[in-house]
Amino acid sequence: MSAGPGSRAWMERAARVIPGGVSSPVRAFKSVGGTPLVYRRGDGAFLEDVDGRRYVDFVCSWGPLILGHAHADVRQAIVAAVERGTTFGAPGETEIELAEHMTAAYPGLEQVRFVSSGTEAVMSAIRVARGFTGRDKIVKFSGCYHGHADHLLVAAGSGLVTFGHPSSAGVPDAFARETVVLPLDDEGRLIDLLRREGDRIAAVIIEPVPANNGLLLQRPEFLTTLRDETHRAGALLIFDEVISGFRVARGGAAERYGITPDLATFGKIIGGGLPVGAFGGRRDVMQRLAPVGPVYQAGTLSGNAVAMAAGLTTLRLLDTLKAWTTLESLGSALESALQPVLAQAPYPAQVARVGSLFWIYLEGGAMPRAAEQVNATAGTRYGPVFHALLEQGIALAPSAYEVGFLSLAHDRTHVAQLASALAAALTSSPLPPA
Repeated sequence: MSAGPGSRAWMERAARVIPGGVSSPVRAFKSVGGTPLVYRRGDGAFLEDVDGRRYVDFVCSWGPLILGHAHADVRQAIVAAVERGTTFGAPGETEIELAEHMTAAYPGLEQVRFVSSGTEAVMSAIRVARGFTGRDKIVKFSGCYHGHADHLLVAAGSGLVTFGHPSSAGVPDAFARETVVLPLDDEGRLIDLLRREGDRIAAVIIEPVPANNGLLLQRPEFLTTLRDETHRAGALLIFDEVISGFRVARGGAAERYGITPDLATFGKIIGGGLPVGAFGGRRDVMQRLAPVGPVYQAGTLSGNAVAMAAGLTTLRLLDTLKAWTTLESLGSALESALQPVLAQAPYPAQVARVGSLFWIYLEGGAMPRAAEQVNATAGTRYGPVFHALLEQGIALAPSAYEVGFLSLAHDRTHVAQLASALAAALTSSPLPPA
Protein backbone atom coordinates (compact mmCIF):
# COMPACT_ATOMS: atom_id res chain seq x y z
CA MET A 1 0.00 0.00 0.00
CA SER A 2 1.33 3.43 -0.86
CA ALA A 3 0.98 6.26 1.62
CA GLY A 4 -1.60 8.89 0.77
CA PRO A 5 -0.63 12.37 -0.44
CA GLY A 6 -1.03 13.81 3.05
CA SER A 7 1.38 11.32 4.63
CA ARG A 8 3.89 11.78 1.81
CA ALA A 9 3.80 15.57 2.17
CA TRP A 10 4.24 15.42 5.93
CA MET A 11 7.13 12.92 5.66
CA GLU A 12 8.89 15.16 3.15
CA ARG A 13 8.72 17.94 5.71
CA ALA A 14 9.81 15.59 8.49
CA ALA A 15 12.88 14.37 6.61
CA ARG A 16 14.22 17.93 6.44
CA VAL A 17 14.13 18.50 10.21
CA ILE A 18 14.16 15.01 11.85
CA PRO A 19 16.78 12.31 11.07
CA GLY A 20 15.03 9.83 8.80
CA GLY A 21 11.82 11.74 9.44
CA VAL A 22 11.12 9.74 12.61
CA SER A 23 11.78 10.10 16.34
CA SER A 24 12.36 6.34 16.80
CA PRO A 25 13.99 4.25 14.03
CA VAL A 26 11.53 1.35 13.94
CA ARG A 27 8.76 3.79 12.96
CA ALA A 28 10.47 4.15 9.60
CA PHE A 29 9.43 1.73 6.87
CA LYS A 30 13.03 0.82 6.00
CA SER A 31 12.57 -2.93 6.37
CA VAL A 32 9.16 -3.10 4.68
CA GLY A 33 9.57 -0.36 2.07
CA GLY A 34 7.43 2.63 1.29
CA THR A 35 6.60 5.85 3.12
CA PRO A 36 5.48 5.79 6.75
CA LEU A 37 1.91 6.80 7.46
CA VAL A 38 1.40 9.97 9.48
CA TYR A 39 -1.45 9.63 11.93
CA ARG A 40 -3.85 12.31 13.08
CA ARG A 41 -5.89 10.59 15.78
CA GLY A 42 -6.65 7.38 17.61
CA ASP A 43 -9.97 6.17 18.99
CA GLY A 44 -10.49 2.86 20.76
CA ALA A 45 -9.07 0.12 18.54
CA PHE A 46 -8.60 2.43 15.55
CA LEU A 47 -6.04 4.82 14.11
CA GLU A 48 -6.77 7.45 11.45
CA ASP A 49 -4.06 8.85 9.18
CA VAL A 50 -3.85 12.39 7.82
CA ASP A 51 -5.54 11.23 4.61
CA GLY A 52 -8.60 10.06 6.54
CA ARG A 53 -7.91 6.32 6.21
CA ARG A 54 -8.82 4.21 9.25
CA TYR A 55 -6.99 1.12 10.51
CA VAL A 56 -7.58 -1.47 13.22
CA ASP A 57 -4.46 -0.88 15.31
CA PHE A 58 -2.56 -3.89 16.63
CA VAL A 59 0.52 -1.80 17.50
CA CYS A 60 -1.10 0.15 20.34
CA SER A 61 1.79 2.64 20.40
CA TRP A 62 4.13 -0.38 20.86
CA GLY A 63 2.30 -1.57 23.98
CA PRO A 64 1.20 1.23 26.33
CA LEU A 65 -2.39 1.46 25.12
CA ILE A 66 -3.81 -1.59 26.88
CA LEU A 67 -7.15 0.25 27.20
CA GLY A 68 -7.07 1.40 23.57
CA HIS A 69 -6.68 4.90 22.17
CA ALA A 70 -8.06 7.92 24.02
CA HIS A 71 -9.93 6.02 26.73
CA ALA A 72 -12.48 8.36 28.29
CA ASP A 73 -11.41 7.78 31.90
CA VAL A 74 -7.74 8.32 31.10
CA ARG A 75 -8.54 11.49 29.17
CA GLN A 76 -10.51 12.82 32.12
CA ALA A 77 -7.67 11.98 34.52
CA ILE A 78 -5.19 13.80 32.28
CA VAL A 79 -7.39 16.90 32.01
CA ALA A 80 -7.93 16.98 35.78
CA ALA A 81 -4.19 16.61 36.39
CA VAL A 82 -3.32 19.38 33.94
CA GLU A 83 -5.78 21.71 35.65
CA ARG A 84 -3.88 21.13 38.91
CA GLY A 85 -0.48 21.69 37.24
CA THR A 86 1.64 19.71 34.80
CA THR A 87 4.78 19.27 36.90
CA PHE A 88 5.83 20.18 40.43
CA GLY A 89 9.46 19.10 40.68
CA ALA A 90 8.44 17.84 44.12
CA PRO A 91 6.57 14.85 45.58
CA GLY A 92 2.95 14.52 44.45
CA GLU A 93 -0.02 12.59 45.78
CA THR A 94 -0.61 10.60 42.58
CA GLU A 95 3.05 9.60 42.35
CA ILE A 96 2.82 8.06 45.81
CA GLU A 97 -0.49 6.35 45.04
CA LEU A 98 0.92 4.83 41.84
CA ALA A 99 3.97 3.55 43.74
CA GLU A 100 1.65 1.99 46.33
CA HIS A 101 -0.40 0.31 43.62
CA MET A 102 2.65 -1.10 41.85
CA THR A 103 4.33 -2.43 44.98
CA ALA A 104 1.08 -4.12 46.02
CA ALA A 105 0.72 -5.79 42.62
CA TYR A 106 4.22 -6.91 41.61
CA PRO A 107 6.02 -9.77 43.41
CA GLY A 108 8.97 -8.65 45.52
CA LEU A 109 8.58 -4.97 44.61
CA GLU A 110 9.11 -3.21 47.94
CA GLN A 111 10.16 0.20 46.65
CA VAL A 112 9.98 1.88 43.26
CA ARG A 113 11.36 5.04 41.69
CA PHE A 114 9.86 6.80 38.68
CA VAL A 115 11.77 8.06 35.67
CA SER A 116 10.71 9.23 32.21
CA SER A 117 11.40 6.23 29.93
CA GLY A 118 12.10 2.52 29.90
CA THR A 119 15.68 3.19 28.78
CA GLU A 120 16.24 5.43 31.80
CA ALA A 121 14.69 2.81 34.08
CA VAL A 122 17.07 0.10 32.89
CA MET A 123 20.09 2.40 33.00
CA SER A 124 19.26 3.30 36.60
CA ALA A 125 18.58 -0.29 37.66
CA ILE A 126 21.99 -1.32 36.31
CA ARG A 127 23.65 1.52 38.21
CA VAL A 128 22.04 0.62 41.53
CA ALA A 129 22.89 -3.06 40.97
CA ARG A 130 26.54 -2.13 40.50
CA GLY A 131 26.44 0.15 43.53
CA PHE A 132 24.82 -2.53 45.69
CA THR A 133 27.16 -5.39 44.71
CA GLY A 134 30.37 -3.44 44.17
CA ARG A 135 30.81 -5.34 40.90
CA ASP A 136 31.03 -4.03 37.33
CA LYS A 137 30.03 -6.71 34.83
CA ILE A 138 26.51 -7.09 33.46
CA VAL A 139 25.10 -10.15 31.67
CA LYS A 140 22.39 -9.81 29.04
CA PHE A 141 20.91 -12.17 26.45
CA SER A 142 21.23 -11.96 22.70
CA GLY A 143 18.14 -10.44 21.11
CA CYS A 144 16.82 -8.89 24.32
CA TYR A 145 16.39 -5.14 24.00
CA HIS A 146 16.77 -2.99 27.10
CA GLY A 147 16.64 0.50 25.67
CA HIS A 148 19.43 2.48 24.09
CA ALA A 149 21.87 2.92 26.98
CA ASP A 150 25.42 2.41 25.65
CA HIS A 151 26.37 -0.70 27.60
CA LEU A 152 23.19 -2.57 26.58
CA LEU A 153 23.26 -1.92 22.82
CA VAL A 154 25.19 -5.14 22.30
CA ALA A 155 23.47 -8.01 20.47
CA ALA A 156 20.20 -6.17 21.06
CA GLY A 157 16.82 -6.61 19.40
CA SER A 158 14.10 -4.14 18.37
CA GLY A 159 15.24 -1.63 15.73
CA LEU A 160 18.73 -3.09 15.67
CA VAL A 161 17.55 -6.46 14.41
CA THR A 162 15.02 -4.75 12.13
CA PHE A 163 17.85 -2.94 10.36
CA GLY A 164 20.26 -5.89 10.45
CA HIS A 165 22.75 -4.43 12.95
CA PRO A 166 23.57 -6.60 15.98
CA SER A 167 24.97 -3.63 17.90
CA SER A 168 25.07 0.16 17.62
CA ALA A 169 27.87 2.38 16.38
CA GLY A 170 29.01 5.02 18.86
CA VAL A 171 29.40 2.60 21.77
CA PRO A 172 33.00 2.55 23.09
CA ASP A 173 34.64 -0.86 23.28
CA ALA A 174 35.40 -0.21 26.95
CA PHE A 175 31.66 0.04 27.65
CA ALA A 176 30.85 -3.09 25.67
CA ARG A 177 33.53 -5.10 27.48
CA GLU A 178 31.60 -4.75 30.72
CA THR A 179 28.59 -6.49 29.12
CA VAL A 180 28.66 -10.26 28.66
CA VAL A 181 26.17 -11.66 26.14
CA LEU A 182 24.67 -15.13 26.42
CA PRO A 183 22.16 -16.95 24.19
CA LEU A 184 18.66 -17.43 25.53
CA ASP A 185 17.43 -20.93 26.42
CA ASP A 186 20.90 -22.35 27.19
CA GLU A 187 21.25 -23.43 30.81
CA GLY A 188 24.71 -24.87 30.20
CA ARG A 189 26.28 -21.60 29.07
CA LEU A 190 24.49 -19.71 31.83
CA ILE A 191 25.62 -22.04 34.61
CA ASP A 192 29.18 -22.18 33.30
CA LEU A 193 29.54 -18.39 33.20
CA LEU A 194 27.99 -17.71 36.59
CA ARG A 195 30.00 -20.41 38.34
CA ARG A 196 33.27 -19.28 36.73
CA GLU A 197 32.85 -15.49 36.91
CA GLY A 198 29.90 -14.96 39.22
CA ASP A 199 31.90 -12.98 41.77
CA ARG A 200 32.55 -10.30 39.10
CA ILE A 201 28.93 -10.01 37.88
CA ALA A 202 26.71 -7.30 39.32
CA ALA A 203 23.50 -8.34 37.59
CA VAL A 204 21.90 -10.47 34.92
CA ILE A 205 19.15 -8.69 33.00
CA ILE A 206 16.55 -10.41 30.86
CA GLU A 207 13.20 -9.79 29.26
CA PRO A 208 11.35 -12.70 30.92
CA VAL A 209 9.04 -12.48 27.91
CA PRO A 210 11.52 -11.55 25.15
CA ALA A 211 9.46 -9.49 22.72
CA ASN A 212 11.93 -7.40 20.72
CA ASN A 213 13.39 -10.04 18.40
CA GLY A 214 10.13 -11.81 17.75
CA LEU A 215 8.25 -13.35 20.66
CA LEU A 216 10.85 -15.77 22.04
CA LEU A 217 8.85 -17.53 24.73
CA GLN A 218 11.13 -19.01 27.37
CA ARG A 219 10.76 -22.29 29.19
CA PRO A 220 9.94 -21.77 32.88
CA GLU A 221 12.79 -24.17 33.67
CA PHE A 222 15.31 -21.81 32.07
CA LEU A 223 14.02 -18.83 34.04
CA THR A 224 14.07 -20.88 37.25
CA THR A 225 17.69 -21.86 36.62
CA LEU A 226 18.50 -18.20 36.01
CA ARG A 227 16.95 -17.27 39.36
CA ASP A 228 18.79 -20.03 41.21
CA GLU A 229 22.19 -19.35 39.65
CA THR A 230 22.13 -15.58 40.13
CA HIS A 231 21.27 -16.11 43.78
CA ARG A 232 24.12 -18.60 44.12
CA ALA A 233 26.58 -16.14 42.53
CA GLY A 234 25.45 -13.16 44.60
CA ALA A 235 24.43 -11.34 41.41
CA LEU A 236 21.13 -9.51 41.13
CA LEU A 237 18.44 -10.71 38.74
CA ILE A 238 16.74 -7.89 36.83
CA PHE A 239 13.51 -8.53 34.95
CA ASP A 240 12.94 -6.02 32.17
CA GLU A 241 9.15 -5.83 32.25
CA VAL A 242 8.81 -2.67 30.17
CA ILE A 243 6.64 -4.63 27.71
CA SER A 244 5.35 -7.49 29.87
CA GLY A 245 4.71 -5.60 33.10
CA PHE A 246 0.99 -5.27 33.91
CA ARG A 247 0.24 -6.86 30.52
CA VAL A 248 0.83 -10.62 30.72
CA ALA A 249 -0.56 -10.61 34.28
CA ARG A 250 -1.30 -8.11 37.04
CA GLY A 251 2.14 -8.85 38.44
CA GLY A 252 3.76 -9.18 35.03
CA ALA A 253 5.93 -12.11 34.04
CA ALA A 254 7.09 -12.44 37.64
CA GLU A 255 3.56 -13.46 38.62
CA ARG A 256 2.94 -15.50 35.47
CA TYR A 257 6.06 -17.62 35.96
CA GLY A 258 6.16 -17.53 39.76
CA ILE A 259 9.70 -16.10 39.83
CA THR A 260 10.62 -13.05 41.92
CA PRO A 261 13.52 -10.94 40.61
CA ASP A 262 15.69 -8.67 42.76
CA LEU A 263 14.93 -5.66 40.56
CA ALA A 264 12.46 -4.97 37.77
CA THR A 265 12.02 -2.22 35.21
CA PHE A 266 8.73 -0.88 33.89
CA GLY A 267 7.35 1.52 31.30
CA LYS A 268 4.57 1.69 28.72
CA ILE A 269 1.37 0.67 30.55
CA ILE A 270 2.24 2.40 33.84
CA GLY A 271 2.07 5.76 32.03
CA GLY A 272 -1.32 5.24 30.42
CA GLY A 273 0.03 6.47 27.08
CA LEU A 274 2.31 9.20 28.42
CA PRO A 275 6.13 9.07 28.74
CA VAL A 276 7.14 7.18 31.88
CA GLY A 277 9.46 4.56 33.29
CA ALA A 278 10.12 3.03 36.69
CA PHE A 279 12.51 0.65 38.39
CA GLY A 280 12.26 -1.02 41.74
CA GLY A 281 12.72 -4.13 43.81
CA ARG A 282 14.07 -5.25 47.15
CA ARG A 283 14.14 -2.57 49.82
CA ASP A 284 17.78 -3.20 50.77
CA VAL A 285 18.85 -2.70 47.14
CA MET A 286 16.71 0.39 46.55
CA GLN A 287 17.99 1.93 49.78
CA ARG A 288 21.35 2.34 48.03
CA LEU A 289 19.80 5.15 45.98
CA ALA A 290 20.32 8.81 46.90
CA PRO A 291 19.20 10.54 49.05
CA VAL A 292 19.50 7.61 51.48
CA GLY A 293 22.43 5.89 49.75
CA PRO A 294 25.46 6.69 47.58
CA VAL A 295 24.05 5.77 44.13
CA TYR A 296 22.95 8.95 42.40
CA GLN A 297 19.93 9.11 40.10
CA ALA A 298 17.70 12.08 39.33
CA GLY A 299 15.29 13.53 36.78
CA THR A 300 13.54 16.87 36.43
CA LEU A 301 10.28 15.35 35.19
CA SER A 302 10.46 12.07 37.11
CA GLY A 303 7.09 11.33 38.68
CA ASN A 304 5.46 13.85 36.36
CA ALA A 305 1.97 14.62 37.66
CA VAL A 306 0.15 14.11 34.37
CA ALA A 307 1.81 10.78 33.56
CA MET A 308 1.22 9.54 37.11
CA ALA A 309 -2.49 10.34 36.83
CA ALA A 310 -2.81 8.56 33.49
CA GLY A 311 -0.90 5.52 34.76
CA LEU A 312 -2.77 5.21 38.04
CA THR A 313 -6.12 5.48 36.26
CA THR A 314 -5.04 2.78 33.79
CA LEU A 315 -3.88 0.34 36.46
CA ARG A 316 -7.01 0.84 38.55
CA LEU A 317 -9.21 0.24 35.50
CA LEU A 318 -7.31 -2.95 34.67
CA ASP A 319 -8.15 -4.24 38.14
CA THR A 320 -11.78 -3.15 37.99
CA LEU A 321 -12.36 -4.63 34.54
CA LYS A 322 -10.56 -7.91 35.35
CA ALA A 323 -8.53 -7.11 32.28
CA TRP A 324 -6.17 -10.06 32.24
CA THR A 325 -8.97 -12.63 32.06
CA THR A 326 -10.54 -10.74 29.14
CA LEU A 327 -7.24 -10.30 27.32
CA GLU A 328 -6.28 -13.95 27.78
CA SER A 329 -9.61 -14.99 26.26
CA LEU A 330 -9.23 -12.57 23.37
CA GLY A 331 -5.64 -13.67 22.81
CA SER A 332 -6.72 -17.29 22.70
CA ALA A 333 -9.42 -16.39 20.16
CA LEU A 334 -6.84 -14.58 18.03
CA GLU A 335 -4.48 -17.55 18.13
CA SER A 336 -7.30 -19.93 17.15
CA ALA A 337 -8.38 -17.64 14.30
CA LEU A 338 -4.88 -17.18 12.86
CA GLN A 339 -3.61 -20.76 13.04
CA PRO A 340 -5.76 -22.17 10.20
CA VAL A 341 -5.07 -19.08 8.07
CA LEU A 342 -1.31 -19.47 8.51
CA ALA A 343 -1.56 -23.20 7.80
CA GLN A 344 -2.85 -22.31 4.31
CA ALA A 345 -0.06 -19.83 3.55
CA PRO A 346 2.08 -20.42 0.43
CA TYR A 347 5.08 -20.92 2.72
CA PRO A 348 5.48 -22.09 6.34
CA ALA A 349 3.96 -19.61 8.80
CA GLN A 350 2.85 -19.71 12.43
CA VAL A 351 1.88 -17.60 15.42
CA ALA A 352 3.28 -17.33 18.95
CA ARG A 353 1.27 -15.81 21.79
CA VAL A 354 1.31 -15.13 25.49
CA GLY A 355 -1.66 -13.25 26.93
CA SER A 356 -2.30 -10.19 24.76
CA LEU A 357 1.09 -10.34 22.98
CA PHE A 358 1.36 -12.12 19.64
CA TRP A 359 3.88 -12.58 16.85
CA ILE A 360 3.27 -13.76 13.30
CA TYR A 361 6.37 -15.69 12.19
CA LEU A 362 6.49 -16.34 8.46
CA GLU A 363 8.71 -19.40 8.69
CA GLY A 364 8.37 -23.04 9.67
CA GLY A 365 10.02 -25.38 12.11
CA ALA A 366 9.92 -25.08 15.88
CA MET A 367 9.05 -21.63 17.16
CA PRO A 368 12.36 -19.99 18.09
CA ARG A 369 13.28 -19.45 21.72
CA ALA A 370 16.61 -17.72 20.98
CA ALA A 371 17.51 -14.89 18.63
CA GLU A 372 19.96 -17.10 16.76
CA GLN A 373 17.09 -19.42 15.77
CA VAL A 374 15.04 -16.70 14.03
CA ASN A 375 15.21 -17.23 10.27
CA ALA A 376 15.90 -14.08 8.22
CA THR A 377 13.57 -15.42 5.50
CA ALA A 378 10.67 -14.40 7.71
CA GLY A 379 11.75 -10.78 7.37
CA THR A 380 11.89 -11.01 3.57
CA ARG A 381 8.37 -12.39 3.45
CA TYR A 382 6.92 -9.85 5.86
CA GLY A 383 7.04 -6.63 3.82
CA PRO A 384 4.46 -7.53 1.15
CA VAL A 385 2.14 -9.00 3.78
CA PHE A 386 2.44 -5.88 5.93
CA HIS A 387 1.45 -3.62 3.04
CA ALA A 388 -1.38 -5.90 1.94
CA LEU A 389 -2.77 -5.73 5.47
CA LEU A 390 -2.55 -1.93 5.50
CA GLU A 391 -4.50 -1.90 2.24
CA GLN A 392 -7.28 -3.73 4.08
CA GLY A 393 -7.22 -1.43 7.09
CA ILE A 394 -5.05 -3.50 9.45
CA ALA A 395 -2.02 -1.90 11.13
CA LEU A 396 0.78 -4.16 12.37
CA ALA A 397 4.31 -3.05 13.23
CA PRO A 398 6.53 -2.15 10.24
CA SER A 399 9.00 -4.86 11.21
CA ALA A 400 8.93 -8.64 11.04
CA TYR A 401 10.56 -8.83 14.47
CA GLU A 402 8.16 -6.70 16.51
CA VAL A 403 5.18 -8.19 18.32
CA GLY A 404 1.51 -7.29 18.05
CA PHE A 405 -0.64 -6.08 20.94
CA LEU A 406 -4.25 -6.55 21.90
CA SER A 407 -6.13 -4.05 24.04
CA LEU A 408 -9.43 -3.96 25.87
CA ALA A 409 -10.74 -1.85 22.98
CA HIS A 410 -10.35 -4.83 20.65
CA ASP A 411 -13.02 -7.49 20.40
CA ARG A 412 -13.59 -10.67 18.42
CA THR A 413 -14.85 -8.68 15.44
CA HIS A 414 -11.42 -7.06 15.15
CA VAL A 415 -9.74 -10.44 15.53
CA ALA A 416 -11.91 -11.79 12.70
CA GLN A 417 -10.98 -8.79 10.55
CA LEU A 418 -7.30 -9.52 11.11
CA ALA A 419 -7.73 -13.20 10.23
CA SER A 420 -9.69 -12.42 7.07
CA ALA A 421 -7.27 -9.72 5.96
CA LEU A 422 -4.28 -11.96 6.66
CA ALA A 423 -5.76 -14.76 4.56
CA ALA A 424 -6.15 -12.35 1.65
CA ALA A 425 -2.70 -10.85 2.20
CA LEU A 426 -0.97 -14.22 2.17
CA THR A 427 -2.76 -15.16 -1.02
CA SER A 428 -2.26 -11.86 -2.87
CA SER A 429 1.24 -10.88 -1.73
CA PRO A 430 4.00 -11.65 -4.24
CA LEU A 431 6.29 -14.41 -3.09
CA PRO A 432 9.77 -13.14 -2.23
CA PRO A 433 12.72 -14.48 -4.27
CA ALA A 434 13.77 -17.95 -3.17
